[in-house]
Amino acid sequence: MLLGMTSEPEQQDGVGEPDGFQRLWTPHRMAYIQGENKPTGPGAGDGCPFCAIPAKSDEDGLVIHRGEHVYAVLNLYPYNSGHLMVVPYRHVADYTDLDAAETLELAELTKHAMTALRAASGAQGFNIGLNQGSVAGAGIAAHLHQHVVPRWGGDMNFMPVVGHTKVLPQLLADTRKILADAWPR
Repeated sequence: MLLGMTSEPEQQDGVGEPDGFQRLWTPHRMAYIQGENKPTGPGAGDGCPFCAIPAKSDEDGLVIHRGEHVYAVLNLYPYNSGHLMVVPYRHVADYTDLDAAETLELAELTKHAMTALRAASGAQGFNIGLNQGSVAGAGIAAHLHQHVVPRWGGDMNFMPVVGHTKVLPQLLADTRKILADAWPR
């Protein structure tokens, strides 16, 4: 049985009627919903988490690899286990504002991320993309970041479709270590 999942349909303290659903509580998602770690403005000094991560240890920042211009980091609010991001150190919002070295290293680290995810988890496919601007879905639009989301056959089960919940079977710290160990040298 999954941690936090009840084995019987539940009713909460007389509120509502039992509905036959089991509950999987994911309270860590509330931090994201409420805007935790969101910048207060567009500048690098406005609380940008992508500017703060490089000053942390790899373990504390969930950094998988540090390049010269770009780093790879696990997503704190992942869509799938192993969901990571490739992020330039420089606080830049738009892909067209990257210089040649940043563009090249972003592409190279994306390839390395795919290699590491295949080696560590047997990923069968990937969703890779940049959300440019908040209207395009960027949660932190002021600092460019490319998502690398590993995919497996059947990974879209009833949980995200019906329950709007993703079950992640591994702690982020454990995932970070496995991917860092699998990163191409």
